[in-house]
Amino acid sequence: MKKRTIVVLFGILLSLMAFLGCSKKSENKEEAVKKDDKIKVGLIVSTLSNPFFVDMKNGIEEEAAKQGIELIILDSQNDPAKELANMENLITQNPQVILINPTDSAAVVNAIRMANEKNIPVVTLDRGAESGNVAAHVASDNIAGGKMAGEYIIKKLGNVGKVVELEGIAGTSAARDRGQGFNDALKSSNLKVVAKQVADFDRIKGLSVMENILQAQPEINAVFAHNDEMALGALKAIEASKKDIIVVGFDATSDAVTMVKSGKMAATVAQQPKLIGGIGIKTAVSIIKGEKIEKFIPVPLELITNE
Repeated sequence: MKKRTIVVLFGILLSLMAFLGCSKKSENKEEAVKKDDKIKVGLIVSTLSNPFFVDMKNGIEEEAAKQGIELIILDSQNDPAKELANMENLITQNPQVILINPTDSAAVVNAIRMANEKNIPVVTLDRGAESGNVAAHVASDNIAGGKMAGEYIIKKLGNVGKVVELEGIAGTSAARDRGQGFNDALKSSNLKVVAKQVADFDRIKGLSVMENILQAQPEINAVFAHNDEMALGALKAIEASKKDIIVVGFDATSDAVTMVKSGKMAATVAQQPKLIGGIGIKTAVSIIKGEKIEKFIPVPLELITNE
């Protein structure tokens, strides 16, 4: 009787051990699946030499950290060829969604189509794409921002004066839309655009272009730059000329806001790049979850002045 009891108990013990072993294996498998299920998002930035895009990247990193998302970040250095190579590189790393801030709205199309062929959803940030299948575009309303800047200059000059427009990289949606909004505002005014030149969203180019314009145009009352980097370059040229010229920028970078608060720059249109980045990550997560998203996701604008 004792032997039979011992055999029964031993059998129960073996069954229990087998059960626990299976449970452990099941838990390990679940953990492995959870690990494999970690969201991976790719980010291609037009350039990290521009403070605006650095802020946008920081917003992406902060939101990704909160949500436990693995990020792969590549810098195109304002080169469409490098952007295409970055997309090719990124696709081999199998991200679930790709966020891209285009170097050029037309040139980026080939990169987007490359992702489309692999069925990887693409979200554009700040700058749009002329074609290709884009799941969503997260950006400020650049036309509204350009109009905001134009209306402010009209008000400051009392509806009369001569204005210079410093344009961003030709072919980018940001340059096109900001210019459109600005010039639409000026149509109903007595202001005249006496010079319009490309300075590629760059501070040094903004400085040299403005120096040349100041030599060619004896009378200038205001400057609208499509971004703060060009505005700050133009401001340096204006200060050297000792002329009294209103400067309005776009982006509200920390350097520009400092200049506005000190009274050296008249205004800047605030785009909130960190918010653009954060919303970009949230949009990527919504896509992965299969949630419905809007094609255009606007980010609020604000005019920053010292008044």
